[in-house]
Amino acid sequence: MFRFLMVLTISSTIGLKAWLTLFNNFAVEVVHLDGSQIGMIQSIREIPGFLALLAVFIMLVIKEHRLSALSILCLGLGLVMTGWFPSFLGLSLTTLLMSFGFHYYETTNQSLTLQYFDATKSAGIFGKMRSLASGSSVVIGILIYCLAAFLNYRQIYLIIGGAIVAASIWGLLHDPTHEDIIPQHKKMIFRKKYWLFYFLTFMGGARRQIFMAFAVFLLVKRCHFSLQEITILFVVNDLINYFLSPTIGKSILRFGERKVLSLEYISLFFIFLAYALVQSKLVLSILFILDHVFFNFAIAIQTFFQKVADPRDIAPSMAMGFTINHIAAVFLPAIGGFLWMVDYRIPFVAGAAMSLVSLIAVQQIRVSVMRQKN
Repeated sequence: MFRFLMVLTISSTIGLKAWLTLFNNFAVEVVHLDGSQIGMIQSIREIPGFLALLAVFIMLVIKEHRLSALSILCLGLGLVMTGWFPSFLGLSLTTLLMSFGFHYYETTNQSLTLQYFDATKSAGIFGKMRSLASGSSVVIGILIYCLAAFLNYRQIYLIIGGAIVAASIWGLLHDPTHEDIIPQHKKMIFRKKYWLFYFLTFMGGARRQIFMAFAVFLLVKRCHFSLQEITILFVVNDLINYFLSPTIGKSILRFGERKVLSLEYISLFFIFLAYALVQSKLVLSILFILDHVFFNFAIAIQTFFQKVADPRDIAPSMAMGFTINHIAAVFLPAIGGFLWMVDYRIPFVAGAAMSLVSLIAVQQIRVSVMRQKN
């Protein structure tokens, strides 16, 4: 299972990283989109995450590991098609296909990890997967940087998307499962005792979408980062995260979820405020890297859930968690796009406020764990 998830996680990361690296420059230079249109496409990108709950019903007819491989296939096809439809409508539709693949894979990835690795190992496994993902991002970043010198956007999308399609076919030909895993509920699960997991997941999704939709756009639109500069920034960021991610998994085991998440939310509060106030290219680049470092701390939300949950609830709850994570993500980028047109700083100030709310809520983790044990 580790090898299976490793190959598909690398593929998923390469696909998303390629999309993120190319998107803003492709949208501005080729499709000529403005801030509101960028926000709309970012909202469209999150619709599949909102519909992740449907994975529970899909798994009634398709085994979970098969759904993982099929999701990677959709991701690859979405990238292949992106360069052939350089319009707002075309970019919206290919983004939707790519996003269905990415989000449904992430749902099954988290579920399979929590099912096949116990609470003493899952944080370390998540950390290793994040590290592998970062290493893959470095490779794809260097590849895009080199390809951009002599290929156009369509050709780059075709090469990367084709490689991901090949990896998905490999996944479809393998079965990493075994019979002694606890059977999962094949229905929607929404329990009151998981309220803190739901809330932290919701706030994390809302806060993350502000960064995803507008941080890189800020660098391209206001600071005029070129595609090569954006690619270098992603590569440096991923190199740092490649070495730090395993340490984050170990820190969760050593210090506990409450302390790790508290550090994340305190840090993000200042990072978001700095985005709204700083104009320096160098400082904004550092903020971008720090944001990614602290984003990895969010795996503590999943390990916290694993400690308090009924093992049979894991698969449907991960699907429910992804849906909750994307409730705000469906509309927040679009609203943020219009607010950007008023003042680009507004979305980042909102992100800082959300970080404070999450910091207050996460102090309940210790209480929640004690109540669950009792």
